[in-house]
Amino acid sequence: MVIDAISRIEKYAKLHPLFPQVFEYIHNTELRELASGKHTILGDDVFVLIQRGVGQTKAEAKLECHRKYIDIQLVLDGADEMGWKPLADCQQAIDSFNTANDVQFFEDSPLNWLVTPANKFCIFFPEDAHSGMVSEHHLHKAVFKIAVNPINQS
Repeated sequence: MVIDAISRIEKYAKLHPLFPQVFEYIHNTELRELASGKHTILGDDVFVLIQRGVGQTKAEAKLECHRKYIDIQLVLDGADEMGWKPLADCQQAIDSFNTANDVQFFEDSPLNWLVTPANKFCIFFPEDAHSGMVSEHHLHKAVFKIAVNPINQS
């Protein structure tokens, strides 16, 4: 798990072969102007989900994990309190892993809550259980989904 400012995102380019393309997209796209929903960047290997709305409470937020995708969650407006816990420490699965949606949810409480204001981001890897969209106020964020094992690495 990584949390940092968008101004320093380039230092993480070597963590994954597709991160440089994601970072280029971030720098060259008016993310705040994108409509809510899914926007394809590189087929199924890289896409972004634009989310807007009033956040949920910590009690409502469920930890989740992914196997196929890494998340880069960039807050565009507001402050998101993202929950985090090592997946290996999660013991209270709500359901079995949903391969079609690449997600599994847990009742476990986060080990940490990360207050992530605008222009900050978190990177969650498959070993990171996480929750997001936690706020009493309006949130606007971009969630980039990057395939762990990409088909295209160009």
